[in-house]
Amino acid sequence: MLRVVLYSRENCKLCDQAKEDLAALSEDISHELVIVDISSDPVLLAEYDTRIPVIEAGPYKLEAPFDETKLRMTLGAARDTARQKQEFGGEAQRAREKRSQSISQADRISYWFSRRYLFALNLFLFLYVGLSFLAPVLMKASMPGLARPIYFAYGAVCHQLAFRSWFLFGDQPAYPREAAGVAEIVPFGQATGGSEEDLLAARSYIGDEGIGYKVAFCERDVAIYAAMFMFGLLYAISKRKIPALPWYMWFLIGIFPIALDGFSQLLSQLPGFSLWDYRESTPFLRSLTGALFGFTTAWFGFPVMEETMSETRLLLAGKFARLNSGD
Repeated sequence: MLRVVLYSRENCKLCDQAKEDLAALSEDISHELVIVDISSDPVLLAEYDTRIPVIEAGPYKLEAPFDETKLRMTLGAARDTARQKQEFGGEAQRAREKRSQSISQADRISYWFSRRYLFALNLFLFLYVGLSFLAPVLMKASMPGLARPIYFAYGAVCHQLAFRSWFLFGDQPAYPREAAGVAEIVPFGQATGGSEEDLLAARSYIGDEGIGYKVAFCERDVAIYAAMFMFGLLYAISKRKIPALPWYMWFLIGIFPIALDGFSQLLSQLPGFSLWDYRESTPFLRSLTGALFGFTTAWFGFPVMEETMSETRLLLAGKFARLNSGD
């Protein structure tokens, strides 16, 4: 039998009229009516507060205002769709219908995560950036046994070149290559006495008491994930109301600058390259382009994720309320 869900609440004249119209149609279009009070769930209340009555029949949803004619057309279409699914859906359709009649643990977990994903994501970004700074703190506290596993783990996702990383507890916050041309900054080779061309040595170099200790993430990665975290906080403060950044703005502001800075540096340092002079980016440029990329990526991605999570919350909240109403 066709199942029809009516989202309503008390003291709603339009909802009462919808019930009467559905009752009048029950002889022509047999259906099971489930009435869900939107006040029973904050997700449903936020979604339908100003839109009730809302009728859901199969894949079709009808919002006020509507009359009996429109209601008859919607229920008729839903009935025909249900018949086709029964006829051609086979065992898979029966399995889907069976799942729709019970609340699984996966449903509960999905609903929980869809409501708390932003907190989980912000917490992850905070810890992801924070742990990279914990490594030099542990080195300073003479706990290399705890610090080195952090360096090792972050080394799987970052080059960790010391001349492109921040340092804590030293004379300078960074030790760029001499080619970067940063005024009043002692370059990496001069500070450490090592070669600035030995990439393996620069990757494994952690620091010492005089120079300080390297952050486990490079300057650009710190900026990327810190900026994503900053947008995540803003998005939470706005109650997830910030619209998504258009894709072309993401490309122009976020992707293009970091690609220009990174690839122009990389290509100029290839043997035999002669289109432009050898260049080494600065800590400022790495941080700026990384922050632009991280912030705009989050600005583009978080609202898109919220749209998906919102649909999941609404779908499952409706399912929970419908099944609980039928108890």
